[in-house]
Amino acid sequence: METVVSGIRSTGNLHLGNYFGAVKNFIRMQEEQNCYFFIADYHSLTTHPDPVMLRRNVRQVLAEYLACGIDPEKSTIYIQSDLPETTELYLLLNMHAYKGELERATTFKEKAKKQPDNVNAGLLTYPVLMAADILIHRATKVPVGKDQEQHLEMTRQFGNRFNRLYNVEYFPEPVAYNFGEQLVKIPGLDGSGKMGKSEAEGNAIFLADAPDVLKKKVMRAVTDGGPTEPNSEKPEAIKNLFTLMNVVSAKETVQFFDDAYNNCTVRYGDMKKQLAEDIEKFVAPLREKIEALTADEKYLNKIMDMGKEKAHASSSTTVKEVRDIMGISYR
Repeated sequence: METVVSGIRSTGNLHLGNYFGAVKNFIRMQEEQNCYFFIADYHSLTTHPDPVMLRRNVRQVLAEYLACGIDPEKSTIYIQSDLPETTELYLLLNMHAYKGELERATTFKEKAKKQPDNVNAGLLTYPVLMAADILIHRATKVPVGKDQEQHLEMTRQFGNRFNRLYNVEYFPEPVAYNFGEQLVKIPGLDGSGKMGKSEAEGNAIFLADAPDVLKKKVMRAVTDGGPTEPNSEKPEAIKNLFTLMNVVSAKETVQFFDDAYNNCTVRYGDMKKQLAEDIEKFVAPLREKIEALTADEKYLNKIMDMGKEKAHASSSTTVKEVRDIMGISYR
């Protein structure tokens, strides 16, 4: 059984794209691997979030992942800031990370352009903190998207540099987790691109969306004037609607509207109304669990404490051994 580490954003709510992408695979991974899932609140500090919103978001995100099926008995789910060993390893790795390589990181250059008045040291050393998150549990696999591949490469670089400097084979080389199948990519409602909270407003359907909000978003989804020739190619925006329908609706429903499209009788209003009903039917049980968990402060505290304890068992060993290797041990 290999050790897998994955970070969870501490801002915003889960949407259908998250659920059918990362979350469903997390649920499967916890049955097969030794998994550590952490809510990355330290990483969010580079943008100076409002403290009240940060507290609310972290608890909300925790409730959502639990509602979706992350089992704290099968995996370790914890808050990044609950693990002081991570920040100690972050400090130690910073001694072997160089200014030039950090400045060349793509995400640093992009974010420095977006927030020119807030190019802080945490933003510059973001890849080092990410490396500490992974190496603290000596992970061998990390689920990452395209935008994080460079950070994973830098993690390997920092770990290998440590091994080379101290003539040890301590940190393994973590590789990108291969889910073994094509991930389901859920499109947004704006007619192009993927569903994401950073996209245009109304593009994403969140698991916590109220029924009326959900329906309004779907009914506003981008469409066209409809097909004018039988069996014509579907435009991207229409393909998106059918992709959504394929993951939440019955096969007969999808077939009905596909046939209607092919014979030029499709009514997009009816299709979107049906899609909204099917999404609501799918989301409602998850939303109810999220609301119940969010309201149960005692239970969420218990889960955070459990995760902290389980993560500490792994991280404390790593930090002790790293200190010994580096000579920071005087007794």
